[in-house]
Parts: sequence; C-alpha cells; structure tokens
Amino acid sequence: MTTPPQPDPRLFNEDLAPATERKWGTYSIFALWMSDTHAISNYAFASSLFVLGLPAWEVFVALLAGITIVYWLMNRMGHAGHRTGVPYPVLARASWGVYGANIPALLRAVMAVAWYGIQTWLASTAVVLLTLQLAPGLDAYNHNSVLGLSTLGWVAFMVMWGLQAALLTRGMEFIRKVQDFATGPVVWLVVLALALYLVIRAGGDISLTRSITGLSGAEQARQSLIAVSLTVATFLTLVLNYADFARFTPDHRSYRRGNLIGLPVNFTAFAVVAVLVTAGTISVFGEAIYDPVKVIQKIDNPVVTVIGALAFIVATIGINVVANFVSPAYDFANLAPKYLNFRRGGMITAVLAVVVMPWKLYSSALVIQYFLGALGAFLGPLVAILLVDYYLVRRGRIDVDALFSADAAGAYFYRRGYNPRAVIAFLPAAAVSAAVALVPAFGVVAPFSWIFGMALAGGLHALVSGRGRSAAAAGPIPDGIIPSQVRAVATEEPVSVPGVGVGPAPVPAEGS
Repeated sequence: MTTPPQPDPRLFNEDLAPATERKWGTYSIFALWMSDTHAISNYAFASSLFVLGLPAWEVFVALLAGITIVYWLMNRMGHAGHRTGVPYPVLARASWGVYGANIPALLRAVMAVAWYGIQTWLASTAVVLLTLQLAPGLDAYNHNSVLGLSTLGWVAFMVMWGLQAALLTRGMEFIRKVQDFATGPVVWLVVLALALYLVIRAGGDISLTRSITGLSGAEQARQSLIAVSLTVATFLTLVLNYADFARFTPDHRSYRRGNLIGLPVNFTAFAVVAVLVTAGTISVFGEAIYDPVKVIQKIDNPVVTVIGALAFIVATIGINVVANFVSPAYDFANLAPKYLNFRRGGMITAVLAVVVMPWKLYSSALVIQYFLGALGAFLGPLVAILLVDYYLVRRGRIDVDALFSADAAGAYFYRRGYNPRAVIAFLPAAAVSAAVALVPAFGVVAPFSWIFGMALAGGLHALVSGRGRSAAAAGPIPDGIIPSQVRAVATEEPVSVPGVGVGPAPVPAEGS
C-alpha cells in the first residue's frame, strides 16, 4: 500500500482528522435531538401555530411532515459523515476545494455565533428570573443599563457564558455525556409535568379539533404548508453540519435509528405536549399563552418558578451545544488548523457571542429579518451542493487523505484550492433564495425560499460538474467506512492495523 504524503499543517490537526473513537450510538444521537428540539423556540413555534388558528391535529400533521423531510436529509448527510469520519468543513473540501471550504464554513459559523449569543442571553433572562425569585432584594440592580443590559443582567449573562464555556470546551466526548444524561431528559420531565398540571386544572376541557380563531379551510391548508416548510428551514443548519456528529457513530444503524426516534417521534411528541400546554392555558388562564416562561410566571409558585427557570437554562445549554457551538468550533479550527483546534475555535465562538451584543440583535426585528434571514437563505444552496456533490457527482467516492493535501495536483485542490463549479452554483442560487426571503414582493412564497435556493444550486452544481464525473463514480454508493492513513502518517507511530499490517498508529483526536 502506498503511503500518502504528510498532511499539510494548513489543513490538518487532530480534531479535524478522521474520527478514531466512535461512541455515538443510537441513544446518543437520540439525546442529541432531544437537546436540540426541547428548545423554547421549538415549543413556541408549535404553540404559535395553534394560537394562529390551526387545529391541534393539523399542527401535529404539519410538523410531522416537515420533520420527516428533515429526517430524510439527516440520513443522507449522516451517510457521508459516518463514512468519511471528518467534520463538516473538511467534508466540504471535496465540493468547494481545500481552501474554498472556508466559504460555506464561515457562513455557517457567523449564523451560529449570532444564535449562540442570542440563546445564551435568553437563558440569562431565566437566570435573572431565578435570582429575583430567590433574592428579591437584588431587583434594585435590574433597572439600570450598561450597553443595553442591567447590572444583574450582565452578571446573569456572564454566568451563563462562563458555565457554557467551561462545559463545552472540554471536547465532543464530554458533550456527548452531558447531553445523554442532562439536557434532553430534564426538559422532557418538566414540560410533561407542566402539561399534566394544566390538563388537570382545565378538567380535561381541551379541544384538539377546533380552530381557536376560526381560520377558513383554505387558510388552514396554506398555514400548514408554511409550517412544513419552516420546520425544514429551521433544521437546515444542522443538516449542513450533521457530519460533525455522524462521524462518531459506529455504524449506519446508529444514526438512522437515533434520527428516527429523535426527529419524527420525539419532535412530534414534544409538539403535542407544547400544544396541550397552550390549549390548557386557554381554559385555566383565559388566554392562549405560547411562551413557556410566561406560563410558569402565571402559575405564580416559587417552587415552579425555580424548577422551570432551571429547566429552561438546561434547555438553552442543550440547543447551544448542538446547533450553535460544535459547528463554529470546527469551522474556526478549519481556518487555521495549525493554530486553532476544537477548543480554541469554541472559545472564539464564545468571545464573539459577547462582542455581537446579542440582546441588541434580538431586540431589532429588522436585524433579525435581514441579517439572519439572508444567512438562512444561503443554507439551502449549501446543503444542495454538498449532497449533490457526494451522491450524484462522486457517488460516495471520497479520497479522505486528499482532503488534507494542498498539493496542486491533489484531487480537491481545483484552482488554487477553490472549486469554481461550487461558486458558480452557489452565487445565483443564494441570490435568488435571499431575494425570495427578503423582498416584500415575494412575501407569499418567502417561507419557501430555501426550496428555490436548494433546487437551483443542486441543479447548477450537477450541470457544471457533469463533465468532471469519472468512470469510477458510477454504480451503487458504498456503505463502508472509507480507509484513511492521514492521522497515522501525521503521528508516524508504528502499529499493526488489521488487514493492512504494520503502519503508523492512530492517536485519538482531541475532543473526539
């Protein structure tokens, strides 16, 4: 067997190298989705559809349809992540070039940093609520303003910031253990208890078949389609970087089963509970309340307030781990692997999350709509390029070692490290998707902007890459893990490898 050249230090470090330890079994992937779906934003989304006027059963059907599409996309991306064993920015080198992959990686990272800060700040408001419940005298420090936050608000924010930084920068294996036993299950217990309380208080007087606003049948159908589309759009961030997690699964069955239980089953069940709670508030409080924090405040019980605040803090840590921390940690590490690893990339994420002052971002509807909305419109094209390249252009044939080579003759060097075909596919698709999402004239189809972007980018990439397909990229897509020597060559420690003989020993990646 020919030994590949030494990986280029501008493209390689132990965290970006193919995974050696694969401990993310079915339950860990299920817990991953519990951590993500048990967020206040997902709860509020499901509840808001009910408040808007969709009957409860129609909310469930719409969300189930949307999350089933997400499930299919996750399995497709999981296949690539599992087989290559590399994180998203490294996988993107196959379609974008070894340096061009920084373009989609940074777009993903910018969005994650903004939402990491916003979620941290939202959790800090629960810390303020908890603090004032336990020590009402501190309310005096909650009415001034320093850069938009009160003194108590700053303390709460930095407490959340420090807690997350201490937990999340300990690596992927520690993250797996935390989410397995804390972030997902805890929130389920609290929300179920809240639903049970309200159903009992309502005396079972909860209708799952009527529209509380009297929406017409046609409008219900339109809102259901929008709900399906927005469900998919919400998860496109994680579809894009799902390789960050699937790379640690021991077999295809692990991520597929974990995705099935965690997405169609768990997500829909959580939506059912959210709608039950919202329906219960109508009977108990005389109004539909779709914000769970306000529901807890309405109950006006110190014990409930404390438990609820702690649960929402845990929920926020969970979603920040899955959606807003892991991806930018890898994305920033990919910028300068010689100097940045997973931990340092994570700290950059945490620091930038303070610099952007997320409370100001979140308080401006205009900023949220245009800044984050435009970035979100890019996700569809990025997902399409990655999937079309892997499934249609290459048919799953990836040279993992070449992903770490800056040799001008390398398989993924293209033109100075950039693949012009990916750029040609991305730019017009992103422009169309952003226009559909943001221009008022397209308001009717704005919720479906990702579909336009994904279809256009995927079609263009398949078209311009058609000539580049080789005879080897034909036939069925392989399922086996792609062998790689890149980590072994980097460490140069001899060891016996089954089926290969004596070769350099793999060293477990930091944070894997």
